[in-house]
Amino acid sequence: MIKTILVTGGAGYVGAVLIPKLLKNNYTVKVLDWYLYDPHVFDSFKKDRKIIEIKGDIRNKKLVQKSLKGTDAVIHLACVSNDPSFELNPHFGKSVNYDATIQLINLAREARVKRFIYASTSSVYGVKKEKEVTEDLILEPLTDYSKYKALCEPYLISKGSDSFTVFIIRPATICGYSPRMRLDLTVNMLTIQSLVNKKITVFGGSQKRPNIHIEDMTDLYINSLSYPKAKIHKKIYNAGYENYTVREIAEMVKKITNDEKVKIVYLPSNDLRSYHISAKKIAKELGFKPKHSVEEAIRDIKKAYIKGLIPRPFSNPNYWNVKKMKEMFKDNEQ
Repeated sequence: MIKTILVTGGAGYVGAVLIPKLLKNNYTVKVLDWYLYDPHVFDSFKKDRKIIEIKGDIRNKKLVQKSLKGTDAVIHLACVSNDPSFELNPHFGKSVNYDATIQLINLAREARVKRFIYASTSSVYGVKKEKEVTEDLILEPLTDYSKYKALCEPYLISKGSDSFTVFIIRPATICGYSPRMRLDLTVNMLTIQSLVNKKITVFGGSQKRPNIHIEDMTDLYINSLSYPKAKIHKKIYNAGYENYTVREIAEMVKKITNDEKVKIVYLPSNDLRSYHISAKKIAKELGFKPKHSVEEAIRDIKKAYIKGLIPRPFSNPNYWNVKKMKEMFKDNEQ
């Protein structure tokens, strides 16, 4: 029976929504994170004995070994997230996203962890012409970020055993409000532009982006802890439902924010990478279907902004991964 979960990168955008849900489901939760963006994200849970916060580097072998003691399952979210952040320092990115992941898999197996859930990415497919981008298509990652995500998948599958259940999810671009907010994701970024600048800037516009609401994504991670082993062991599933062009998302944002002053400005772009995925397999085999939508994500962000929950959206680097990473590298140089 799974009782204690280690969530790597648990203080991030997804983890800030996931951890409260795990606690509500009566799991004991260990959060291993740098706490680079918001060291106080779980302050409201300080009195809850079921949350154990571990501030540290996932590359630290001894710390990871200690964190894995008494752990039944791992939800591995930790990574240098998105292409621009990774490209700031490719060597650093590889050390976190690939080397540390391989080490974590090996140490988790040694620690007799029962279940390992890996957050990959839907960008591992690269650009596909097929209308249905399904899990059996060849992976053609276009960036180092997605390449190392892809390389971790077969390694994890190879380490799966009767006592070590392994499960891989390829999420679409996540959207919606989180206490550790990210504004560098398509839906979130266009929504905050509309609310603050009264101008939505779209580069290109024909590019497709698959999306999943953060509530659905975190519900899937919760469900992954209780799915029967036979249904998920050594399996890979896409998780993303609404494939919209960036133009369609911008028009949706303008409609929902409902402000006559808002204008959409289209600019040319050299980067017309277009991603879309099919999530029919996970719906058919696991019965997982979304309960939330992109429209709902936009409304949630609007409400949070009006309530003052996203202060200084463009000047606070905590909302923008690449800005925060630049800050971190600069501090380390000094």
